[in-house]
Amino acid sequence: MNSESAQQIAKESKSSFYYAFNLLPPDKRDAMNTIYAFCRKTDDIVDSEEGNDELKYQTLIKWHLQLEKAFSNNSEFSLLNKVANTIKQFNIPYELFFELIRGMEMDLVNKRYKNFDELKLYCYRVASTVGLMCIEIFGYQNKSARDFAESLGIALQLTNILRDVKKDSELGRIYLPQEDLIKFGYEENSLFNAEYNLNFVSLMEFQANRAKYFFDLATNSLDLEDKSSMFAARAMQHIYSRILERIMQNNYDVFNKDVNLTKMEKVGISLGVWAKYRLVY
Repeated sequence: MNSESAQQIAKESKSSFYYAFNLLPPDKRDAMNTIYAFCRKTDDIVDSEEGNDELKYQTLIKWHLQLEKAFSNNSEFSLLNKVANTIKQFNIPYELFFELIRGMEMDLVNKRYKNFDELKLYCYRVASTVGLMCIEIFGYQNKSARDFAESLGIALQLTNILRDVKKDSELGRIYLPQEDLIKFGYEENSLFNAEYNLNFVSLMEFQANRAKYFFDLATNSLDLEDKSSMFAARAMQHIYSRILERIMQNNYDVFNKDVNLTKMEKVGISLGVWAKYRLVY
């Protein structure tokens, strides 16, 4: 963990995150790479194949404690010391980082979500927190930018959940709310058996409309004078909106059709949004 730079971690992930934020000025780009590396490494603790959930939970506790030590530059992980410096440099609320860790803990404890309220809390912790970190680096004039970041994080995570239904089920995880499975008459065993039918399509359409609602909520929350500084976040929004569109175009058959954008598509979307915001705003 100490041998990898934050930039290496971001680049090697081939994440949409990397392409969207690569057009930022050097100081902000470096800060974003640091934030992403922290998020990636925190997520890796939970998603690694090594160890049982109890061992992973203990590793997360240690990660939490090491982050606390980083604020006095005493963490054994150089990445966390850099995270703490970034927090201070951009005045990012430090509790967001601990809230993200709590979100990862939920993955070890909760394999199911009763309703959308429970799922929304999870989405806030693992995704909205990241957006709220990022906007402090981007800079903004209006408090509404926080509403934008929170809603966008939920929309992005809901899109991830739709795309990864099959992969998550193979890990024994179901993020689709239990009340929605009941509402559309789709059984858990059907999900585990990758049964694609009309009930599943109706269930997924309902979830997709919810994601679209939060994408729209994010757009409507963003004040005009903050749009130029938020171009990187808007690039992420456009990338994930495209992923959601592809899921819908495939009639929600995520069992048999992988939905991914190519590197060139991600770069193209990011450049397009960057150019628009540079020219218009």
